[in-house]
Amino acid sequence: MTNTTVETRPIEGQKPGTSGLRKKTDVFMTPGYLENYVQSIFEGVGGIAGKTLVVGGDGRYFNDSAIQTILKMASAAGAKKLIVGQNGLLSTPAASNIIRRRGAFGGLILSASHNPGGLHGDFGLKFNMANGGPANEAVTSAIFEHTRTITVYRIAQAPDVDLSVIGTTAIGGSEIEIIDPVSDYVDLMETLFDFPAIAAMFASGFTMRFDAMHAATGPYAKAILEGRLGAPVGTVVNAVPLPDFGGGHPDPNPIYAKELYDLMASADAPDMGAASDGDGDRNIVIGRGAVVTPSDSLAMIAANAHLAKGYTKGLAGVARSMPTSGAVDRVAAKLGIDCYETPTGWKFFGNLLDAGKVTLCGEESAGTGSDHVREKDGVWAVLMWLNIQAVRKETIAAIQSGHWAEFGRTFYTRHDYEAVDLDAANGLMANLRRRFGDMPGQTVGPLEISAADDFAYTDPVDGSVTTGQGIRIFFKGGERLVFRLSGTGTQGATIRVYLEKFEPDASRHRLDAQEALADVIAAADSLAGIGERTGRTAPDVIT
Repeated sequence: MTNTTVETRPIEGQKPGTSGLRKKTDVFMTPGYLENYVQSIFEGVGGIAGKTLVVGGDGRYFNDSAIQTILKMASAAGAKKLIVGQNGLLSTPAASNIIRRRGAFGGLILSASHNPGGLHGDFGLKFNMANGGPANEAVTSAIFEHTRTITVYRIAQAPDVDLSVIGTTAIGGSEIEIIDPVSDYVDLMETLFDFPAIAAMFASGFTMRFDAMHAATGPYAKAILEGRLGAPVGTVVNAVPLPDFGGGHPDPNPIYAKELYDLMASADAPDMGAASDGDGDRNIVIGRGAVVTPSDSLAMIAANAHLAKGYTKGLAGVARSMPTSGAVDRVAAKLGIDCYETPTGWKFFGNLLDAGKVTLCGEESAGTGSDHVREKDGVWAVLMWLNIQAVRKETIAAIQSGHWAEFGRTFYTRHDYEAVDLDAANGLMANLRRRFGDMPGQTVGPLEISAADDFAYTDPVDGSVTTGQGIRIFFKGGERLVFRLSGTGTQGATIRVYLEKFEPDASRHRLDAQEALADVIAAADSLAGIGERTGRTAPDVIT
């Protein structure tokens, strides 16, 4: 076997975002595009000679071919060992677990998360570090710098590896180990949750629908829910991962998981509905007639985590991304633990988790997790909710109502304006920033602005500072508006508007969120001029 050095030149636009590099699949398939970025990763992390790496993805189109390229390039770079999920499949939390359990140097995870797949869909690649979490800002900056100066990449000339056969083979001096992608993860979950109690709940007649959306978590959910826990066959639907996710959009929100939401609002609803996304890190949990928002889910898990066997000693602290509602803050205050507000992106939780400052983390974009791995974890969140119900012997609706009665309800919604012209989106944000100084004291309808800023974060562990993380506008009545441009799309810009309002009055807790937030929604459009600047008359997605 020989290694080939291929001359190349920098390719524009290879700057990683909050979750690595995401582009259209056919862009990644352009000759040299993937190779340039992979070589830049290897250089940006200081080289991988003699190192062990984990490689896997969510099974989307081009996943298997890209893995073959990565394996050959890693061999040419001198990697000691490459641990690969069978058929190239590893959910993102499962990959994080393997990195940690096997003491790997890091891992390459191939996914565009909740984005659509297929030849004309999206593709992504990110590097996770030895703690199992996404690369930090310093590493992603180093990777980007290498994409701007790259002149050659190196690749082994070798046959493709059969990714379907569990066992060990080699490319040159690099050992390639193909592993069962599910078993280690299932074993980890059994240490965290009371499987016998959950199994007994299913045996007593508890019913559930888990929609895997033809994405990565299908095999995991089948193995755990229908295998270990004894849920009836058919509990997990759309369980077979497909390269184009069955033509669907693997995002568990009311638009793309509409069938599940409709089922849970019907007379035929099971006791619980749940779904996960493309790579298995996001989740949604729904009770019969009771949708649990991601922000509320984080707060309710924090209040009940001690009921799961892996968390009986309580929580060291909690952390939430800045756009996530303040519901968990009130739980933390009652528990007497610290609550940290970080920028969006799971990598910002890593230092807090590694330092033992927090046990539980969450993002409003359907991501929740704990210190068991360094990624958000959709199946973990679903199992936590099953464990809570099994111990409390209450429905999700009852748990939700009880929580609001104790802590108050934070009405919350997110309005997404997708594929907006980039100049228009940047202009909207720049206009808001220019007006910060004039906003306090200004009234917008019945609301009076008390403060406005552009969120900045100082990491309490390493002292690093991250700025420009989203515009926050606070009102005297406790309402809050947040404007951000998303870093997870591949076309134009996605403007995300986050709206919240705390309501202590239990008699108003059953209001529809859009109705309760009507004044805040109107203020958002008035302040930002969304319709005027983007030409949009309504959000593309409301969650």
